[in-house]
Amino acid sequence: MNAELITLQEVVFGYDRRKPAVIEGFNLSIYEGSITAILGPNGVGKTTLLKLVLGWLKPWSGKIHLNGKPLEHYSRREMGKQIALIPQSEHTPFEYSVLEYVLLGRTPYMPPLGLPSSSDEMIAYEALEQAGIAHLSDHSIIGLSGGERQLVLVARALAQQTKILLLDEPTSHLDLSNKHRLVNILQRLKENGTTILMTTHEPDIALALSNQTILIANGRILAAGPTDEVVNSGSLTQVYHLPIKIINLDGKKQVLWL
Repeated sequence: MNAELITLQEVVFGYDRRKPAVIEGFNLSIYEGSITAILGPNGVGKTTLLKLVLGWLKPWSGKIHLNGKPLEHYSRREMGKQIALIPQSEHTPFEYSVLEYVLLGRTPYMPPLGLPSSSDEMIAYEALEQAGIAHLSDHSIIGLSGGERQLVLVARALAQQTKILLLDEPTSHLDLSNKHRLVNILQRLKENGTTILMTTHEPDIALALSNQTILIANGRILAAGPTDEVVNSGSLTQVYHLPIKIINLDGKKQVLWL
């Protein structure tokens, strides 16, 4: 079995101690070279979980470890070399070019107030090519479509060259063609040893990509384990509160809601 990269032990978190916790008693292991999908409807704590793993939020109780080391023992620069995030969306206050924006992924490797090197620029351009948007490198990020901006966020994370990649609803702004492109990118990253933790409310994405799936509802883990075992008609019906059926089509599982 591959090594555990990220572990959560009895993690509890909320935004207001006068209200119920958003994350309640999470125990979770993320293994090296795997893709883990956090699956559940909107508002159940999926994004909060990613922010906890990044160290942006501190648990009320419980422990989070990265490579066996407590998360709080890492500096922000060290974390930036370990974990990259692809958020659902991101406000951009300045009119960066696409290449300039992707170069922000090189920040953990640059000295304070330092400028990108030619090597940084080459890595950023290769990330744009990998995301399929190198032709946009000189375009302003302000004028891009939602799908194009999502792929720029993908490229920025690729330029960060981390061993762990977190994705928050990565397909939410993508059309079918770009969704297919992203799935292929993630599959290649997994083959090259990248560990991926992603949230989604699309069971089809979990079935297409993940080794392990965690089903969440109301801040609690309902089921966790190999995706083929966890993602089934009964569990999805329980999580989404509507009749769901999984069928096999040309050797692939497809999700139908009835």
